[in-house]
Amino acid sequence: MVNPAVAYVIRRLLQSVLVIAVIIVVNFLLLSLAPGDIVDVLAGESGASNEAYTKRLRERFGLDQPLPVRLLLYVRNVLTLDLGYSFRQGAPVIDLIVDRIPATLLLMLTALLVSVTLGVLLGVFAARRAHTWRDSAVMAGSMIVYASPLFWVGLMLIVLFSIKLGWFPTSGMESVAAFKVGWARVMDITHHLVLPATTLALFYIALYARITRSSMLEVLQLEYVTTARAKGLREAQVIYRHALRNAILPVVTMAGVQAANMLGGSVIVESVFGWPGLGLLAFNALFARDVNLLMGVFIFSAALVVLVNLAVDLVYALIDPR
Repeated sequence: MVNPAVAYVIRRLLQSVLVIAVIIVVNFLLLSLAPGDIVDVLAGESGASNEAYTKRLRERFGLDQPLPVRLLLYVRNVLTLDLGYSFRQGAPVIDLIVDRIPATLLLMLTALLVSVTLGVLLGVFAARRAHTWRDSAVMAGSMIVYASPLFWVGLMLIVLFSIKLGWFPTSGMESVAAFKVGWARVMDITHHLVLPATTLALFYIALYARITRSSMLEVLQLEYVTTARAKGLREAQVIYRHALRNAILPVVTMAGVQAANMLGGSVIVESVFGWPGLGLLAFNALFARDVNLLMGVFIFSAALVVLVNLAVDLVYALIDPR
């Protein structure tokens, strides 16, 4: 008999594979059915819009084939990790994506770690001081941050901390032509990471703080918490050892759900700060009508979101065995 835990993992893996397969097909159809393509852009830029020239370009890019044929060829190529060639960038799509993935992962994971940690701590702080001015201040600040657009927050941080105070660089991931190595390079990247990660994390700090506060207030009314207090445990032990473990479950669930939104937010943040990740790559590919590159970024982004959700489900199963 198969172990229930193993069966659960296998089932979730199969579901993830199916989701990625559907996303590949849907992304191809949406981008292929959108008006205009790379041929229209190149023909317009070159000033040669005659039919013979555009026909040669379509044959070169394989756009003269019927849509079902192009879809089957694309799915076959994706299964072999052949995502095509970016004629704009002059390089294979897979190479361009692999080169940008570390920057996006660094930004997302840093923002996720900061937002969950600070959001949970602020939520617990507010719940322990419910209906006081401290609780009101945390919730009011969360509401303001939650309602602020990411691009505006990023621009304001640049104006304040980069232009006015000069504490952090305005854009990029590393100092240009600095050629730093080892620990010096790590510190340089960290210095550049502060503002983009803060911008992306602020929204989610507010979200997780509100969720944690509501969950903590509910859990603190349960009988087992009352029993723990009756046993003479210190309030800190009651909060962090007994109540928080159950109260944090909605936060873990929301962290997985928000992975896709965080990746979408990274497009805005990377564009504002010139952070060389998948978001900026997709932004540039969109305006260049670089369909191969755009579809490749979408596929990797979807796979990343699915993997994050899978990891969150497994962590949730460990936290709550039910």
